[in-house]
Amino acid sequence: KAAEVNAKLIAADETRTSIAEKREQFRPAATRGSVLYFSIVEMSLVNVMYQTSLVQFLELFMGSMDKAEKASLASKRVSNIIETMTYMTYRYINRGLYEADKLTFILV
Repeated sequence: KAAEVNAKLIAADETRTSIAEKREQFRPAATRGSVLYFSIVEMSLVNVMYQTSLVQFLELFMGSMDKAEKASLASKRVSNIIETMTYMTYRYINRGLYEADKLTFILV
């Protein structure tokens, strides 16, 4: 019984390590998401009308992960997610900006 428990503990530790490695591979996508979100939030300082909720942004974030081209390599997948997320967020937010503020958003 003790050997069985010990084997399960070793397997659980290996699984934990594997999950941590995979999570770190996707950190650049999370970083880009946070940069995009806070850039959008900062636009409310330009005009009060430009307020975006976290829920609204999470829909864009999750949608970009669904729409991004699949890839067998994690690094390529992350690159695809970042590219798709950036484009989708830009198109979504740019649609609601006044013409005078569109350049400001690009620079933020």
